[in-house]
Amino acid sequence: MDALIGPLTRQGNLSFPSNLSYSHNFISAGGRVVQQPSGHLVFYGTHGRRILATDPDGHPLHECEWLAEPNGAGRLVRGRFCLDWGQWVGLRPGGLVNSTVLDLSRKPGWQRLRPDDLRRMAANALRVPLDEIRFFYNDEDLTIDARGQATIRHRKDAFYILDHGTFDRARFMACMGAMHWSRIDFLPVVELFQSLLPGTGSAAFELIRGLYDDQNEGQPQPLPLRYRGIPTYPSDAAFRLFNAFFVPHTSSGRKVFEVFMDSSQSHEVTWSPASDPPYRYFDGPRRLCVTVKGGTVQKVTLADDPAGMSYLNAQQSRGERRVGVANNSLILMDGTRHTEVAMNPSWGPLRESPVSPSVFPMSWRDLFADAPPRVTPAEAFGAVLLYPDDATEIDEVSVQPFVADYLHDLVEDSPQLGALYTQARRILIDNVDGSLQSCIRLTADKEYRVLYTRAALAQKQASLLWNATAQASRLDALAHVKLMPAEIHRKALYRERFDWIYRWVPYSCFEQPRALTDVVSTLRHALSPGGVAFVAGPRSMGDMLISHSLRIAKVESVDTLPTFRMHRTILPLARLNPTLTLFHVMQPVS
Repeated sequence: MDALIGPLTRQGNLSFPSNLSYSHNFISAGGRVVQQPSGHLVFYGTHGRRILATDPDGHPLHECEWLAEPNGAGRLVRGRFCLDWGQWVGLRPGGLVNSTVLDLSRKPGWQRLRPDDLRRMAANALRVPLDEIRFFYNDEDLTIDARGQATIRHRKDAFYILDHGTFDRARFMACMGAMHWSRIDFLPVVELFQSLLPGTGSAAFELIRGLYDDQNEGQPQPLPLRYRGIPTYPSDAAFRLFNAFFVPHTSSGRKVFEVFMDSSQSHEVTWSPASDPPYRYFDGPRRLCVTVKGGTVQKVTLADDPAGMSYLNAQQSRGERRVGVANNSLILMDGTRHTEVAMNPSWGPLRESPVSPSVFPMSWRDLFADAPPRVTPAEAFGAVLLYPDDATEIDEVSVQPFVADYLHDLVEDSPQLGALYTQARRILIDNVDGSLQSCIRLTADKEYRVLYTRAALAQKQASLLWNATAQASRLDALAHVKLMPAEIHRKALYRERFDWIYRWVPYSCFEQPRALTDVVSTLRHALSPGGVAFVAGPRSMGDMLISHSLRIAKVESVDTLPTFRMHRTILPLARLNPTLTLFHVMQPVS
């Protein structure tokens, strides 16, 4: 027994105040530990709910903090889970609450309105079934005061990056539909999913599946789950994540994936627990994590890897990084690079799976004109765009997707811009490190030159771009895409000519007239006659663009773009630099 409860005394495994006492009086306090067939350990507090789960060697997977309710039930107050590369992510149920106030005082008979009346109003406005509104909004979320002011509160569970493994320094990362953690009865919609650190989804579902199993222990039939949200956002990635831990079923006779991907029908798919969910094993001395499902290695992550990318099962991956098993070793393939790692006995017996070198005409590293930038593992794994959950101004690079995604749609929808883009042969992208993918199309007839200033984001964008292109079997489209460090190549590139330019002016230049004048002057020189440029900069740049004989076709404040307005439906307090403006610019033909 002492060996089993050893993980409770390991430094850092327990962090929540209500759990710390278990490190020295677990058994006497009435705690319980269960060793699973995989060797993993689950520790339960005196309240009967799990407080800690570890791998067989005692490395922590997740920790839970519970609060006893007056009726004796337990409420999850906070949770945290460890990602494959050692970073901790925090979970706070109901951590994000968005409130909407409606003035119903002029509505005849408003005094007789009850929460269900508000639910019907919400169902009609959102065009969702009334039962869905009832599922997500309890009476406490819908109130009307004596003056006829109705308050509707939308609660969401919030994810945080825990800089030192605790909530002492927590940075908001993403959110999802508020789960019923004491009785898990649906699969949630995750919002801001592109802000999730690598591995967050699978680690969160490891916790969800663990609590689900605890709650269904001893039941004749486990509770079937459905994907629910207002609205849902079905995707291939969501389906693969759910399918790792649960088995989908449908009664319609159609293919399960097709039903799931139809947002109006995705809730019709029911999910039952998979008999072989994935298990994670950490190897501290070698700083790696292995994910195993049904005796087959699914993923290997090296915490000290400056690429910040995992190796995936060779049968499931079409990318460069693949893992196989042979001769009692993990075989890690990165293109044609081969690394062998001896297996740890605690991982259990693993099936051998062949893996061969993945030969592609080019690697993501080849997208860099010079050598790929030097990036630390922490920078590589942590290269995500974050958005405050309060009124703090959004960081400059995190604003870029609002502009780049808007422009992508604009060019798609505008026949005139679409025709000009089709004709463009040389395209310059300058300082748009946060959303490179939206600026590059998979066509082989264009030459892209990309100036980057943030090495870790540039590396991640290059990898994402390569993966998307490889999956589409269009690597030929990347033959003329080159990423270059701006501090070395900017002056030389602006002496060349381009038919199309994306230019993001750094915030640090907004109050520097000389710097802005230099931006406009070099832009005018580099833009070909009849060429198009989209410039994000301060509102004051308008006069400078005109004085340099550039024609402004359109001016838009970035906080009015539909992409940002959509973001504010998730985080209503979101705020941008108030002077940030998007200029649609053209170079006169003569």
